[in-house]
Amino acid sequence: MIGEQIKYFRQQKHVKQDELAEYLGVTFQAVSKWETGSSTPDISLLPKIAVFFGVSIDELFEMPYEEQMNRIENMFWHERRINEQTFNQTVAYLEKVLRENPGDTRAMSNLAYLYNHRAAADHATASLYASKVLELDPDDKSGWVAFLEANNGVCGDEWYDNHFDVITYFREFLDKNPMNYLGLYALIENMLADARYDEALPYIEQMKKAKKNHQYLLYLGDVAFGKGDPVKARATWERMIEEFPDVWQAYCSLGDGYLKLNEWEKALDLYEKSFTMQESPRIYDGLCSMGQIFEMRGLYPEAVSTYRRIIDCLRQDYGVMDGEQIDRFEREISRLKKKY
Repeated sequence: MIGEQIKYFRQQKHVKQDELAEYLGVTFQAVSKWETGSSTPDISLLPKIAVFFGVSIDELFEMPYEEQMNRIENMFWHERRINEQTFNQTVAYLEKVLRENPGDTRAMSNLAYLYNHRAAADHATASLYASKVLELDPDDKSGWVAFLEANNGVCGDEWYDNHFDVITYFREFLDKNPMNYLGLYALIENMLADARYDEALPYIEQMKKAKKNHQYLLYLGDVAFGKGDPVKARATWERMIEEFPDVWQAYCSLGDGYLKLNEWEKALDLYEKSFTMQESPRIYDGLCSMGQIFEMRGLYPEAVSTYRRIIDCLRQDYGVMDGEQIDRFEREISRLKKKY
């Protein structure tokens, strides 16, 4: 690790191996061996190395920023639950980065993901306990509430289930960042989820201007469907692949539309097409939807086969051979196999 740190700090300082070697009174071959990991510097050299780079001796043994961030980001994908010691160490590291550079958005994002990851893991545990409560007492309201909350379910209280805070935030966000695509995306999605269709329409028009893609047609169709006009919704959704015939996301979104219309076979065909249209690395969202459709229809072997395709995609396109990304679908396969 110290060799990697020496290389990192040397490159950050824009100096050559022989410049460092001359300062330390060693050969450049010695520095090269440190950096490749075939040998390590004598302990007596550590103070001089630290002085040369303007860092503490402790920092010489810390993982470089880029590797630290990559390690943290990999945890989100590969770990189902991050143990408490690792969690606290990661928080401490990211907070240290932010003290030194308050504008480091990557560190901020990773802190947000870290806490969300723990929240998701805690919700999974809460879901397990709540489901056991309901197995023992189906009329236990506390277990019912806990299970719905853990799984982001609808409780039936309008004030609790709505997305008022999110909508308020992104409205104010768009006042400061007009025409921001991601802000529009978030605001429209949450307005539609709360059936605030008329309020969403002006923002859908803004989205059409912000980026030329199929998304505004998807949302116009969603508004028509939500207001009770499935014929208009279908026609609007179908325009997505008419106007954007080479965009795989348009086919996947049309599949979502057909799913709302309960046209299962058409949805399955479009999800399949959206996946096969892509080059590596492929996004497998459509396959996830296919797996759910097969399960809803009681076609459990087909669902299992679909989840195996997702695992194959992860391995072939992303080089993921193990960890939570694979395990989550293996769990789905095990669960479904018990049904047939």
